[in-house]
Amino acid sequence: MTQWYEALFANFGKSYDKESFTQGTVGEVDFIERELGADRAKRILDIGCGTGRHAIELAKRGYQVTGFDLSEAQLCLAWAKAAEAGVVVEFQRRDATQPHFIQEFDAAIMFCEGAFPLMETDEKNYAILRHAAAALRPGGKLLLTTLNALFPLFHSVKDFLDAGGSGTVTDTLTFDLMTFREHARMTFTDDAGQSQTIETNERYYTPSELRWLLRTAGFDTVDIFGCRLGQFSREHSLTTDDFEMLVVAEKGE
Repeated sequence: MTQWYEALFANFGKSYDKESFTQGTVGEVDFIERELGADRAKRILDIGCGTGRHAIELAKRGYQVTGFDLSEAQLCLAWAKAAEAGVVVEFQRRDATQPHFIQEFDAAIMFCEGAFPLMETDEKNYAILRHAAAALRPGGKLLLTTLNALFPLFHSVKDFLDAGGSGTVTDTLTFDLMTFREHARMTFTDDAGQSQTIETNERYYTPSELRWLLRTAGFDTVDIFGCRLGQFSREHSLTTDDFEMLVVAEKGE
């Protein structure tokens, strides 16, 4: 059975790169560098790398990056963009819910809901965190953004999405308080100019829930902040107005 995120990204790479929420790459990579002490000897894994925007920017700055994604179409665009930028990134087609690496990387990034929390079950989302931890060396960091469950308790998610300047239209949306899952009917135009409609299913997490999941996955310290497009910072305290959380989790030694 084809999942909604597979259908969305089957032919949406060029359109995805034009979305308003993908325009903060440089500032977001600045944050990664600060967290890594600008140590270009560190190996970085980009989980759910999509069209490679963070991986390519990191490679431009001298980092060795491996990126993987489930979507062949997204990866094809990533390879083309890396070649155009004159950088080498090892892009691979892999499923983030499956194990692939054991203590090979110093840092892993997972931004813009590249994999977590799009999965259709909580078990699959948790598997992504466990495998991210396994891929890191002791002391390695996982930097991720994910949906903040505090936001829909105080705001209309549909109004927020419709006001975001996205090329997609949310026709209907419901939020289940028992599962913290958002179900929506989304219409978008793919890269071939064809209108497509899919039923989405995304999981929102509370800060305490996410901290517990990461701790049980193998991370000793978990810090959570408010997430601002292109301005990732430890200075932004998480509030109910933040649609996403910015998370920095460090694996035990």
